[in-house]
Amino acid sequence: MLQRSTETREVPVATIAGVAMPAWRLIMLGAGLVVLAAIPFVLKNFYIFQITLAIIYAIAILGLNLLTGFNGQFSLGHSAFYAIGAYTAAIMMENLGISYVWTIPVAAIVCFVFGFLFGLPALRLEGIYLALATFALAIAIPQVLKSSVLEHWTGGVQGIVIIKPDAPFGLPLSSDQWLYVFSVLVAIVMYVCATNLVASRTGRAMIAIRDHPVAASAMGINVSLYKSLTFGVSALYTGVAGALGAIAISFVAPDSFTFVLAVALFVGLVVGGVASIPGTLVGGLFVLFVPNIAESVSKGLAGAVYGVILLVVIYLMPTGAAGLVRLGISKLVKRR
Repeated sequence: MLQRSTETREVPVATIAGVAMPAWRLIMLGAGLVVLAAIPFVLKNFYIFQITLAIIYAIAILGLNLLTGFNGQFSLGHSAFYAIGAYTAAIMMENLGISYVWTIPVAAIVCFVFGFLFGLPALRLEGIYLALATFALAIAIPQVLKSSVLEHWTGGVQGIVIIKPDAPFGLPLSSDQWLYVFSVLVAIVMYVCATNLVASRTGRAMIAIRDHPVAASAMGINVSLYKSLTFGVSALYTGVAGALGAIAISFVAPDSFTFVLAVALFVGLVVGGVASIPGTLVGGLFVLFVPNIAESVSKGLAGAVYGVILLVVIYLMPTGAAGLVRLGISKLVKRR
């Protein structure tokens, strides 16, 4: 009887972008949007820039989450797709003179194609072997970007400097404020699309493949096609994040996209919560701010401090931030 009462309180009360949401999620969503809207007007440009980067990392982690959390494919090479998206934006803006707005959809298409094509041969690999293949991709891409063949386009080891765009239509916003607003708008679109994707028939097929690929295949799901498409969509998200990152930082170089970035994205995925879309926001904040906190504690032992913080976080939140929130809400509902 108690269990039935608990389920009644969890009945969705509103539908946002085609997705039904319970009351507590609707309240948290509204509060989050209010905070996001207030940030560019209450913080200094430096902090606005940092939060912009955190949002960009969250989009990249969301892409990784679609692949790993919802489809069960492990990747340690998403820094490669981030780099491809960043260089696509940089080359279009600096070498071709194209507006930064158009670099986002182009980076999405380029990275989707690249991810889909990479996913086709990777179909024969599973688990740690797929992780190893993506690791090789993360190691290779920075070296490819440094090659003399592409130096005319990529700038070689020196990279490409981008001019940070100003706010359009004469809006009274600084460049950092406008890029924050632009990144938030892009992030909202990406998160709404990801939520609808997971809740759709395609999303259920992705999750079925993650849980039991043999049973999914027996039910008529084209496992190979869905895996490749998921790899492409995941790369698309990370490529969009890379393009936004290039625009925000105004600089790209091969050494900015090493394997360390791939590990950071994976850490953000775990900390935020595997198979949790809202948790990726926490992961983005962790990826950006915790290394800075560790360095402020001790510059000489920043790595050790970061490791201790990570161990404490994993110990306190073994299912990530999303799991901790779900646990807290379930206990609150039971008390009522």
